[in-house]
Amino acid sequence: MLLEGMLLPIPSEVVMTFSGYLAYYGLMGGFNSIINVILLLIIGSVGDLVGALIAYAIGKYGGDPFILKYGKYLMLKKDTVDRTKAWFAAYGELSVFTTRFLPVFRTFISIPAGMALMSLKKFSFFTLLGDLIYDAILIYIGIVLGSRWEVILKYFDQFSYVAVIIFIAIVIYVYLKLRSRNIKTLKNGKTNK
Repeated sequence: MLLEGMLLPIPSEVVMTFSGYLAYYGLMGGFNSIINVILLLIIGSVGDLVGALIAYAIGKYGGDPFILKYGKYLMLKKDTVDRTKAWFAAYGELSVFTTRFLPVFRTFISIPAGMALMSLKKFSFFTLLGDLIYDAILIYIGIVLGSRWEVILKYFDQFSYVAVIIFIAIVIYVYLKLRSRNIKTLKNGKTNK
């Protein structure tokens, strides 16, 4: 979970679902089923939080200079970075929490949070809260499916595609909103002069 939080391609959907199955059915050893599940939830969520904090630090300490230096290869400019920060200032807390439920995006939100200098306490709180809820759901799915836990994987693949489409639609919507606001501001500024 720590590695996933650090943006490495290790899906929590596999890790936590399979681990939920192992923990509940006593295949991990250790304590009784309930204690194993509680420990799994805590350790998995904290591991993801630590990884997310590392990604947050990458955004905070390397974000702007990195994008300004290498962004031209991705067609990113300084004004793009500034707009991202403005969007994140408006919707940051909500996006950190809600993207924790979206495969793929759940890890990548940490970098813009660091770039936007989101409060570390708020980032940690919303990340951990989202992780606890999402991980609890994954563990529960592993318990319910038992030895058939792998069945869920094909649904997560389909959900990932839907999540990507929804996220892109939200980004386009927010971009158009900010753009229209900037155009109105420019028009009002010209008419006031």
